[in-house]
Amino acid sequence: MQRSVLIVDDDVRLRRVLIDFLQKENWQTHEAADGIEALKAVARCHPSIIILDLAMPRLDGMEVCRRLRQTSQLPILMLTARDDEVDKLLGLELGADDYLVKPFSMRELAARMKAILRRTQQKPGSTQEDFLLRCQDLVLDVRRHTAFIGESELPLTPIEFSLLELFLRHPEQVFNRLQLLEATHGFAFEGYERTIDAHIRNLRRKMETAAPGTKYIQTVYGIGYRLGGTGHV
Repeated sequence: MQRSVLIVDDDVRLRRVLIDFLQKENWQTHEAADGIEALKAVARCHPSIIILDLAMPRLDGMEVCRRLRQTSQLPILMLTARDDEVDKLLGLELGADDYLVKPFSMRELAARMKAILRRTQQKPGSTQEDFLLRCQDLVLDVRRHTAFIGESELPLTPIEFSLLELFLRHPEQVFNRLQLLEATHGFAFEGYERTIDAHIRNLRRKMETAAPGTKYIQTVYGIGYRLGGTGHV
């Protein structure tokens, strides 16, 4: 089945460049010029991933991301022309999986898209034991890409799911932010560590909503994060 991407940007020239490149990379492409068109296109085309510009008329990328996350875990790669950390972190807080600051290289774009989608793909050669990961009431089904605390399902983005899977496969191991970036994004370099903090906050909030009082992910101050042993505050 061919992968499909929805490109949402009010800059028609950039959309043309992205479409030409991604079609050569064997992507089926769809496009939208603003947020209103984007929401309609998602419902119509059911893309594998969305490339979403931050600043757009009628409905900006932040609001599109917020609305999509109410009903969907569609992978989102956000584009921004502003190298503003607040904007980038807010996009991640709203549920975007990653971001790119304009201008960017097509090679980096392709790498980011591949890394995001890799999180949702089943690993070849996995056994039934690999599929189900547990920590007390927390259960992760890698094959079905679902996560539960007790009877409550967690609506996780691909990056959040990847983080939780990593923690469950390595209980009690402490990971620093660069290690978590490498594991979830496929690359790690200085300046992107704060993205992990945003994803961790989102993950903790969803787990707390599903099961108040739980504290599975612990902060190891000065180092990073790990999966705790108790699951409760």
